[in-house]
Amino acid sequence: MASSKIQSVAVYCGSSSGTKPEFELAARELGKHFADNNIQLIYGGAKVGLMGHIANEVLIHNGKAIGVLPTFLAAKEVAHDALTEMHMVDNMHERKAMMHELSDAFVALPGGYGTFEELFEMITWGQLGLHKKPIAILNVLGYYDALAAQMKNMVEYGFLKQDAHDMVLVATSVTDLMRQISGYHAMQGHKWISDLEQT
Repeated sequence: MASSKIQSVAVYCGSSSGTKPEFELAARELGKHFADNNIQLIYGGAKVGLMGHIANEVLIHNGKAIGVLPTFLAAKEVAHDALTEMHMVDNMHERKAMMHELSDAFVALPGGYGTFEELFEMITWGQLGLHKKPIAILNVLGYYDALAAQMKNMVEYGFLKQDAHDMVLVATSVTDLMRQISGYHAMQGHKWISDLEQT
């Protein structure tokens, strides 16, 4: 069971379901876990793709699903119409800021450019000490293996410190994902300060 301090989790994931059924199954499993453990889903507010699957699973099991959707996307008829709450915002920047404020942790499922952009913004904010919330990747079918390898390269070539690398949790199952989130301890210190001190 998730720690009691984790009451809401922002999930970043695809507006497509991808090419493998395991992606949808993972989204649904995570959604059911949230509902069963009274964890609110905070997500992008759409009814399509993995976004729709996780929200639907939360709602089917009487959990709370809260969407944050820019108005220009609602106009394209992708808005989920059965959420617990829907927050309409003016743009993508406001969406990310509100999702951050509403959430105790962040999780990335498989997705495209938008998922990566949202994930890395939260990683960067954490690295700079702007928040101390857990950030995790659910690595379904090895989808994020190449990203994990690139992050190791960043350490090896001196562009990322090991503690900043270790700040990002990676799991291959929902059980392990939530275990790591519950036991997370925030990185101490700021990478950019230590670099300036060395120059």
